[in-house]
Amino acid sequence: MIDPAILLPYIAACLLFAIVPGPSVTVVVANSLARGTKAGLLTILGTEIAMLSMVFIVAVGLDAVMTLVSEAFTIIKFVGAAYLVWIGFKMFTSSGKLEMGTPGEKLPLGRYIWQGALINWSNPKTLLFLGAFLPQFIDMSRPAFEQIMVLGLIVMAVATLSDCVYAVIAGSARQLLTVARVRMMNRVSGVILMLGGIWLAFQKRS
Repeated sequence: MIDPAILLPYIAACLLFAIVPGPSVTVVVANSLARGTKAGLLTILGTEIAMLSMVFIVAVGLDAVMTLVSEAFTIIKFVGAAYLVWIGFKMFTSSGKLEMGTPGEKLPLGRYIWQGALINWSNPKTLLFLGAFLPQFIDMSRPAFEQIMVLGLIVMAVATLSDCVYAVIAGSARQLLTVARVRMMNRVSGVILMLGGIWLAFQKRS
């Protein structure tokens, strides 16, 4: 279905897209530091659910779908931007103490999954990037839907692996961090998230 000759350069491009830290990676790292690797992995699950829906939108026709949901998309963007600012503010003002939890304590699974999904959907550039990126690698002589879905699953797999590395490293590093270091990291991450939220709020769809 996919020309083997394009797979290597395509995967390399996906890797470059995935390893550049953005708002979602920042939240994954923050959750991994706060509650451990599992919290980070749950956040990644949410981001990938959101990305799967974006890939599907691209596959069925980006322009047509985006025309129909433009108003809803704008609302989602502003809600996500406000949420980023809120998370950033909470991180910036946190005490720096890690939430170690208690043995056998269950993590709030839904909270991390929804957080990851909302953060990913709040960034319109992700959807627009996929809409511009994926069609470049399809064979126009064959049905586009299946090709885009396969290419989308590949970029999701690469992004998942990259984000999992961030989550595992952050989850392991939390055992070595002092309160002062965590507080400093939280402040830096908080500022990045708040600026990211403000940036998202002022982005216009092209």
